[in-house]
Amino acid sequence: MRVTAGVAGVVLMGVGVWSLLYGAAPQDPWPVVRWLAGAVVVHDGIVAPLTLAVGWAVTRLPARRVVRGTLLVMAGLTAVAYPVLFRPGPRQNASVLPLDYGRNWAVVMAVTVLVGVGVGWLRWWRRGRPRR
Repeated sequence: MRVTAGVAGVVLMGVGVWSLLYGAAPQDPWPVVRWLAGAVVVHDGIVAPLTLAVGWAVTRLPARRVVRGTLLVMAGLTAVAYPVLFRPGPRQNASVLPLDYGRNWAVVMAVTVLVGVGVGWLRWWRRGRPRR
């Protein structure tokens, strides 16, 4: 399965490079190269060190499993919401993204934290009760 997925990935990368260079409208590849380089710099310079620092800090907490789960859900939701939260420039069509995505994202983050706190409290409460 891994070999099949690897071969499919290499083939699709080849199709992407071919389309970039020889597609219907040949384009300058340098904006893509700059974007990819920027993504590597942002990931390796900001995201990875921040993740390691938070992970190290969480290992010292008594409810580290609940905190890690809550942070994982929050990171996944933020990754999905990132394009609409940080969309570039004004919209040409106001009906394309009509909602207040920043506020809605903050509400979802707050609900996620509340659920995490609730799960942590429930685990603490059940652990303190005598077994029957």
